[in-house]
Formats: sequence, structure tokens, C-alpha cells
Amino acid sequence: MEGDNAAQADVFKAFCDEKRLRILGLLRNGEKCACVLNDEMGMPQSTLSYHMKILCESGVVLPRQEGKWTHYRISEQGVLRAAEILKGFAVRKREQKKPQGRCLTT
Repeated sequence: MEGDNAAQADVFKAFCDEKRLRILGLLRNGEKCACVLNDEMGMPQSTLSYHMKILCESGVVLPRQEGKWTHYRISEQGVLRAAEILKGFAVRKREQKKPQGRCLTT
């Protein structure tokens, strides 16, 4: 179960940064080379690489190597998985009939 939580945290980490959301917006129109993303984001290559590592580890973005260049695209399956994880939290909350513990008021 802890592994599931770690994997879910990786997915949410991908969406919790403005720069990563901007990268996802750029990838919405299709695959882009890292050099193009670097130009469009206006950030150092090392910073872009850091953000791309997080996006790829989450499964939301897929890399493709072509020679010395890496191309990135949004993973439809990864995005659907992220949506299912989020939906799972909402469903569980609605299905719960009574609180599991006691809340103490002061």
C-alpha cells in the first residue's frame, strides 16, 4: 500500500508546479524536442531536465530518444491514470457511511 501512495504522490507532484503545468500546456499540441521546450520556457537546460524528470517519473509524460535529442509527449494513459487516482479519492469519500474515528472538539 505504501508503494501505491508513493506512486500517487509522484503523479500529484507533477501537477503541483506552475512551470510543469506550463510544460504540459506546451505539450498539449503534440510532441516537442527538449531544445524547443528549453527555448519556449526560457530556462536553463538543467532546470528543464529537472522538471521533465518529475513529469516522466509520474507517467504523465513520455520521453523518446532520437539521436542526442529527447522528445517529450503527454501520455494519454498517464493522464487517465492521474484522473482515476483523483476520482478514487472522491468516490471513497462518498461511499464512507460513518466516520472511522472520533473527532474531539475543544
